[in-house]
Amino acid sequence: MPIKSADVTASSVTDTTRHVVQEFLAARMAGDVERLVALFADDVDWLLAENPAVPWIRPRSTGAECAAQFTELAEHTVAEDARASVDAFLVDGTDAVLTGYLSGTVRATGKSFEGPFALRLTVEEGRITRHHLYENSVSIAEACTPS
Repeated sequence: MPIKSADVTASSVTDTTRHVVQEFLAARMAGDVERLVALFADDVDWLLAENPAVPWIRPRSTGAECAAQFTELAEHTVAEDARASVDAFLVDGTDAVLTGYLSGTVRATGKSFEGPFALRLTVEEGRITRHHLYENSVSIAEACTPS
């Protein structure tokens, strides 16, 4: 059975999305903010539950602001204690979803946080246009709150 051109196009879009997300993860692990800025679109649909106790979580909408979140996270947490594992990496067209588990320690309080996460990314024209992160915000806020 011949492959339809729509199937090839859908496959190439999915491949591009997978590649960009893999680049994002590699840049994230390397702390390469310049590369992260290049991977994010100029305007980004950013979602991460806000909490005034957590200094690195705030509204963001530009690629530079989104990339800066990773620098701010590093400033407020202990690098040696940071852990993240990806259990699933699903890609369908322009959308990718990663699920896993993360943990870390807040530098200012010495308290730890942990919990599952889900990350939805959308890639359009080779850049990330959506970054929605769902995580255990209660655990993170408690770790940021002094005793």
